[in-house]
Amino acid sequence: MADRIKKFFQKKKVDAKFKMAGPGHKLSESTLSSQSSNVSKKDAPVKRSGLSEESKVAAEAALQRLQSKRENPSFNTSLAAIQAQVKKELENERANEAAAASASKAPPSEQPRRETVEDLPRNYAASGVYFKCPLISNDILPRDEWKKNIKTFLYEQLEEERGLTACLIIQSCNNNREKIDTCVETLCKYLENIITHPEDEKFQKIRMSNRAFTERVQPIEGSMELLIAAGFEQQRVTNADGVEEDYLVFQKENVPTVESLVNLIEALRTAEPIQLELDRNLQVLLPSQAANKVQLPPSFYALSPEEIKREQQLRAEAIERSQMLRTKAMREKDEIREMRKYKFAIIRVRFPDGILLQGTFSVYERYTEIHEFVRENLEHDLPFVLNTPTGHKLIPDEDANKTLIDLRIVPATILTFAWHSSVAEQIHNSPNKDVFLKPEVMVLVQEV
Repeated sequence: MADRIKKFFQKKKVDAKFKMAGPGHKLSESTLSSQSSNVSKKDAPVKRSGLSEESKVAAEAALQRLQSKRENPSFNTSLAAIQAQVKKELENERANEAAAASASKAPPSEQPRRETVEDLPRNYAASGVYFKCPLISNDILPRDEWKKNIKTFLYEQLEEERGLTACLIIQSCNNNREKIDTCVETLCKYLENIITHPEDEKFQKIRMSNRAFTERVQPIEGSMELLIAAGFEQQRVTNADGVEEDYLVFQKENVPTVESLVNLIEALRTAEPIQLELDRNLQVLLPSQAANKVQLPPSFYALSPEEIKREQQLRAEAIERSQMLRTKAMREKDEIREMRKYKFAIIRVRFPDGILLQGTFSVYERYTEIHEFVRENLEHDLPFVLNTPTGHKLIPDEDANKTLIDLRIVPATILTFAWHSSVAEQIHNSPNKDVFLKPEVMVLVQEV
């Protein structure tokens, strides 16, 4: 059944590509006539919203960098400019730290005043959390938009493949897993009774006012579509008391064979919700950009930001009152509880040249996912290590299965990149020793 579901989605993707290919024409037609007929049949061009000014600037900058690489492939002017910019920023950063240190020693009257600036969305480390759904399309969208798209997509398939589609709607368009499981078991029981007792009319009617039906089945989206696919029709039936009620009545002629009901039960029990894949939202940042982009958007929190701030304030007050009585185990327990308030984390990897590679991860993903994320963006596929801010060296063999919460790198952290000692000398003698990321990744460096 899993293979059948996979083929179902593959067929839909192929159909979508075929429809996008445009109208067909006969092989006997000349090229000119077919082109002219196609032009006459074309609909009005689809209007697309224009790029924002910020997007235009970024696109032009990226094109210029690519063009410069093509004109002089022996010298990467884009990389050289980036390295110069990074060097300048690191020098400014050190100068600012020195100035801050000297200012802190000055009398209070001479210390510079700090102005409070309201956080703006442009200071977010990421604009949001985005997902992919390869089964349906290559779009990258927020979760809520994907839920709408999945629902729309499934309902569009009902006429062609009602039974299997209804199973997917039940699993993908409802939220309460316990209620979904209860609905599935109830639906399977309806169908199993028909298969086991094919001549018993008692099992071929479902009273729609029945409590089991109204509580377990009817509220679940997709359940009615499933029963229609199983051969049921809604009818007004007079009950034993002479009162007309709404019933779902099984019609044998609506089902080709009993085997189709068996397949429907199997589909109900094996179908799974359509899964979304977290998009890494890859970014490449200069040091100054990384310093400015520190705020997390609301979509990163398991709780609302207001609730988290309120709890943090209460916990801070409680810690101040009982700080001397708290053990290390108690502090670690509170730290983990605090991290579980987040659903996603920003992981940045700082390279020796100052460039930072950023990705979005679920807090329950393993370290191996971070390692793979870095590896697939490197210019040289060689062993490397990542170090946490506390100096802990992350070793794939030991830390591969540890979650981000286990590693205490939630909700955001900067890991330091270094080549593994086994290849450090090889890299040091290489003419490209200062090149870390792939050229197509470096093109993503955001303009200041």
